[in-house]
Amino acid sequence: MIVNLKNSTMQFNINYSKQTFLLGISFLLLAACKKEKYELPTASDNLQNEAIKRTLGPNIVGQTIEFAYGMAIKPAKGKLVSCKADASIAGAAGTFMDNRSFFTKSNGADSGVLVASPAVTSGATTTITYNKDTSAATMRYYYVIPEAARGQSVTFTFTATSSNGETVTLSMGPYTVSKMDMVRNLAVSNGNMAYISISDTAVYNAANAATNAAKIDLVYLYRNLTTSTFGHALVSPGADTSYLPGITLPAGVNRITKEQKVFNMQDYNLARLQYGGIFVDDIDFQKIDLSAQPNFAINLKAEAGVWVETADKKYRAYIYINSVNANGSAVISMKRYAL
Repeated sequence: MIVNLKNSTMQFNINYSKQTFLLGISFLLLAACKKEKYELPTASDNLQNEAIKRTLGPNIVGQTIEFAYGMAIKPAKGKLVSCKADASIAGAAGTFMDNRSFFTKSNGADSGVLVASPAVTSGATTTITYNKDTSAATMRYYYVIPEAARGQSVTFTFTATSSNGETVTLSMGPYTVSKMDMVRNLAVSNGNMAYISISDTAVYNAANAATNAAKIDLVYLYRNLTTSTFGHALVSPGADTSYLPGITLPAGVNRITKEQKVFNMQDYNLARLQYGGIFVDDIDFQKIDLSAQPNFAINLKAEAGVWVETADKKYRAYIYINSVNANGSAVISMKRYAL
């Protein structure tokens, strides 16, 4: 057998070069990954500020957007005099800034220390004036979303001033405000408060349903049948009568509503449970297709949900079942989107 020594030597040199190159890269990576010694940052001599948005999920009219606004200056340089929040759209009633400075205790709980006079809100501006000798504070600002902001974007400008004449500003946003509405904890009951209107986001009894017949989209009922599993149900008034056993509908209540039953979709706004991070938002209503869905949803359990589209296609809704009772009653919550 003949061995080509020239080729063998070349192959050896190539392999050796590869290994040397890879070894060099490894040392470089190890050097790059070496943990650097941590040093505390040097505090600025100037007034500083920072803010975070604390609330999660869609921004819904009537609900609150919460911010934590922090500001600080070296005590030798001055004290805090005031701070304010300016919203691009004036907030609804209840918009305010807490006059306590918050910090987190070792057990994780928030604790507030009174440092300022009560906030003053004028139009879109909420102002705090400090009445305690303080050079650092973290304030909470609560903006109640007004009707004027529906479907719009809102921005916020935070400003702090100190006794040495310094002023700092910080902009937050823009934040899109949802088009949808939300109602929570509507009580429904078999044969009584059983008629649900999506357009009114309300529940009616038979007498009131008769006077609002064109707005009734669903009937709540509970049946403990031996022939089938029925239980708690939300049924379209225009569904087959087999899905409305024993029900005599008020005159004119006959709409055909599309429905899709879902599980494991505990919307955080509606469920308000300790776990979960699911939020039904505008885009979900825009994308869902209910055209091929039935007009009834039976055997509903607590924490189940139902997507709904009204007969006139003006609204879609997500109805969440907060709780059910064997006596034929339930508590529901609803998000509604105008198409």
